Amino acid sequence: MATPVSSIRPITAMMAMAVTITPALAQRPAGYPRSYDQLIADARAERQVRIYANADRAEMMPVVAAFRRRYPGITVLYADLGSTEIYRRFVAETRARRPSADLVWSSAMDLQVKLINDGFAQGYASPEKPALPPTAVWKNMGFGVTAEPIGIVYNRKLVPEARVPRTHAALESLLRQQRPYFTGRVTTFDPARSNVGYLYLSEDFATTRDTRSLLEAIAATKPVLSLTTEPMLRAVAEGRQAIAYNVIGSYALERARTDPRIGVAFPRDYTIVTSRIAFVAHDAAHPAAAKLFLDFLLSREGQTLLAARSLWPVRTDVRARRLPSAQTRPIRVGPQLLVNLDRVKRQRFLRDWTAILATGAQQR
Repeated sequence: MATPVSSIRPITAMMAMAVTITPALAQRPAGYPRSYDQLIADARAERQVRIYANADRAEMMPVVAAFRRRYPGITVLYADLGSTEIYRRFVAETRARRPSADLVWSSAMDLQVKLINDGFAQGYASPEKPALPPTAVWKNMGFGVTAEPIGIVYNRKLVPEARVPRTHAALESLLRQQRPYFTGRVTTFDPARSNVGYLYLSEDFATTRDTRSLLEAIAATKPVLSLTTEPMLRAVAEGRQAIAYNVIGSYALERARTDPRIGVAFPRDYTIVTSRIAFVAHDAAHPAAAKLFLDFLLSREGQTLLAARSLWPVRTDVRARRLPSAQTRPIRVGPQLLVNLDRVKRQRFLRDWTAILATGAQQR
């Protein structure tokens, strides 16, 4: 969770960024309709925007700083929370009619779509929509801001370059052939505790029936199950684990920039690509400022700043590293994600997952 940059009484564990610059410097972006001037004026009157998100504070500081320069006088209250906490806190506060987020932005795509479907979002025709892929927008409410690949992270000493698995089949083969070596040295999300982990495995199963065989190979190594990405990256870097499966690529690449112990591979047979979905809250206390911040995230400037921190942009007209389109399997922003939240389906999935883990235990 983020550490406050300055003292904030109304909202705990948030970072506030404010600036006092001549308000006249806040101008309508080029190409935006003239009516946007009124939105800027309304946002200036609101004076702040409250954001619940799970993009790390370090990733977002340059973005927030640039937003402040473009729209001076608007304070950004940014809460860095886990995806499940975002959902629970936002719902509880909204239903209790307590102050909550104006903009909700999370990598838990299915939970975001559920919130939108349940009436917690308001519609907004963003001027940036024409620049976005059709798969990134749903009902003019949910906006996919990033396009982040899910990959395999490995310790360079423990997994020589020649043995790095470049496909899912290669990973399964490696783990089966060297099971004693990798026992206790594989880590991945726990789908029973992590919504994103559940989402990624669901996409794996939707992509290929071979997923079960791969998971059986992982289970046989007595994997360490994690709730979040950071412990997995740290364990691989320190050599306590050799391989981490289904890791958020943006975080892994950022860590690998400064940590030569870590390598990152994106499976060539298919790489899941996820998006952090943002929406303006239906009952937002500062809706105009929320729309300004959303538009900034989707703008070329905002997307370029995200790309500089390895949060791969959803826009294709922004210079950034990209995987070949034939390799990627983007998760579409839309109602099909609600299927993952069906209670019966989830219970069946987790029973199957538990059975796979038990089968692995018997093999050891």
